[in-house]
Amino acid sequence: MTVVSVSMPEEHLERIDQFAEDHGYTGRSEVIREASRNLLGEFEDKKLENRELMGVVTVLFDYETTNVEEKMMHLRHEYENIVVSNFHSHVGGHHCMELFVLEGSLEDISTFVGKIRATKDTLTIDYSVLPVDDFSPLSEVSWDKWSI
Repeated sequence: MTVVSVSMPEEHLERIDQFAEDHGYTGRSEVIREASRNLLGEFEDKKLENRELMGVVTVLFDYETTNVEEKMMHLRHEYENIVVSNFHSHVGGHHCMELFVLEGSLEDISTFVGKIRATKDTLTIDYSVLPVDDFSPLSEVSWDKWSI
């Protein structure tokens, strides 16, 4: 097996070591291998290929890290063909949340998510993807039940 050198903050390495210990991994290499397999396989769902998809991407970052907000703005413009909505909010004191609603192909959405993940200083990135053609009409709801 080839040995790869990876740079990361000490606190991240400590979390990986603790995770390995807590979950019975033989060491950090096994954790990193599994994480990379999961990341690489994330957008390889054959059920999603060649379908129109809707994606929701949420990014959290520290507002004092202005280059992240600038990068989000550039990505929004670069991918204007798939970004159908974008929302920015201040949350939790000194953090910002960027929410993107996307419509496009699996390849376009996975590239967009990859570029966000490659953005330095993001704190968390979460997303979900659904085929647009899986949406079914809402069932009949008696709205008078919901009257105030």
